[in-house]
Amino acid sequence: MKTIRVLLVTAALIAALPGAASAQRRGPDSLGADWRAQSDQARGGVQSGRLVPLARVIDMIGRRVPGRVLDAGLEGRNWRVRWAAADGRRIDFIVDAETGQIISGG
Repeated sequence: MKTIRVLLVTAALIAALPGAASAQRRGPDSLGADWRAQSDQARGGVQSGRLVPLARVIDMIGRRVPGRVLDAGLEGRNWRVRWAAADGRRIDFIVDAETGQIISGG
């Protein structure tokens, strides 16, 4: 059940990215030359238990700061989550992908 939830949240995040549908039509490099490798790295890290699932990070941020995710991704060993707070602020959260600890933001 947890795996299904992670997959659904990931699919929703990808679908919500601006231009995601048109990016698929333009070719594999429209999101950046290494986006596929980063996606594979994140998926493998979560499946192996080395990385905290992005869905858990988003839930944690949502409990701290009401709002919604704008986009998110793995950058090095950190999750970067761009967040639209309910009060109108845009917050960039940096979260340690191995521990789930918020490093900055909010």
